[in-house]
Amino acid sequence: MSSVPDELRYTKDHEWLQVAADGTALVGITDYAQQSLGDIVYVELPKVGAKFAAGATFGVVESVKAASDLYMPVEAEVLEANSTLESMPELVNQVPYGGGWMLKIRLTNPASAGNLLDAAAYKLLI
Repeated sequence: MSSVPDELRYTKDHEWLQVAADGTALVGITDYAQQSLGDIVYVELPKVGAKFAAGATFGVVESVKAASDLYMPVEAEVLEANSTLESMPELVNQVPYGGGWMLKIRLTNPASAGNLLDAAAYKLLI
């Protein structure tokens, strides 16, 4: 069974969002997604300052099985990309909710986080 932390919000495309009190958030892919992909060998992330609409493609993750697009869960601006993933993409497999995070973002429309799935709804999806 995949791990689904209760404090996170989720997309139907298997990204997670962890919102902080200061209006920033971390984004990554779920445990279910990394298990489905298999061994991740490459992660392509956007540059700091890039802006995305909710649902827009923000990057690519490649595994030994396939390449998959990554989708922005909310309308946001990129504050930081996890540069550790350039040399250690396997962190996404090892700790998808920890060191395998992908982006730190600023929500440009904080209310849009309310459109995401809570843990119970995401568990039903998977």
